[in-house]
Amino acid sequence: MQQPYEKYYVPAQSPWPIVGAVALFLIAVGAGNVVIEFSKGTDGYGSLLLGSGLVALLVMLVGWFKNQIDESMSGLYSAQLGRSYRQGMSWFIFSEVMFFAAFFGALFYARMISIPWLGGASNNEMTNTVLWPQFEAMWPLLTTPNGTTTQQMEATGLPAINTLILLVSSVTLHFAHTGLEQNKRKQLTWMLGLTILLGCVFLTLQVEEYIHAYQELGLTLQSGIYGNTFFLLTGFHGMHVTLGTIILMVLFGRVVKGHFSPDNHFAFQAGSWYWHFVDVVWVILFVFVYIL
Repeated sequence: MQQPYEKYYVPAQSPWPIVGAVALFLIAVGAGNVVIEFSKGTDGYGSLLLGSGLVALLVMLVGWFKNQIDESMSGLYSAQLGRSYRQGMSWFIFSEVMFFAAFFGALFYARMISIPWLGGASNNEMTNTVLWPQFEAMWPLLTTPNGTTTQQMEATGLPAINTLILLVSSVTLHFAHTGLEQNKRKQLTWMLGLTILLGCVFLTLQVEEYIHAYQELGLTLQSGIYGNTFFLLTGFHGMHVTLGTIILMVLFGRVVKGHFSPDNHFAFQAGSWYWHFVDVVWVILFVFVYIL
């Protein structure tokens, strides 16, 4: 039997993609300049560029989310467009998997190939003798060639607490999703609100961890390959937790307004996918960065 024709909704031209691109450019350039200015102890335009980029990104998120919500609540979306959204979100999460895989690959290369090679592995004793005679092939690498020393960030304490927080947040978000599917709005609201609170606590504790690293351990971006990989992996993950928390806040606002139903809630489901992905990345990060 031939399926009935579905009109495919094509939205009007939107300014938000270019606004988002400009925002990300400003954030990248601003963050790079902030790091350089901080390491040199100088003042510049890095903070202004970074702040402008963050404001532009926030404006883009608010505007784009508003347009999407208005379109959805107006009944413009069809089942075919819903399938497109699911495919798009799946590919987006896959691209994020590849993003983190690149950084985990750098960590693997440094630990399993570069450091043993500099230590004289694979018949490379001559390079070890000429380039860095005092080098010890161990991880984490706590001393750089110029003599900069640091201390290792232990897995216990704040990192372990943050791991527990994110694991619990996945559970609370699951119960929120279950509440939505069963039309239990009170359960949905409370569990989603608790998930947002846990995300905010995670980010607060990560800031405390960074302060501890800089002030007490001497662990900075200038601390060689160990400091570089530590802050790249944990920092980018923190950025994803921040974005995920913002998404959950938007979903919470929609829930309070009575949006979503047991049969129509892909926006909520997409936010759940993203949050669970971020949690899985942290567990892998905790094992390979903090424990092993």
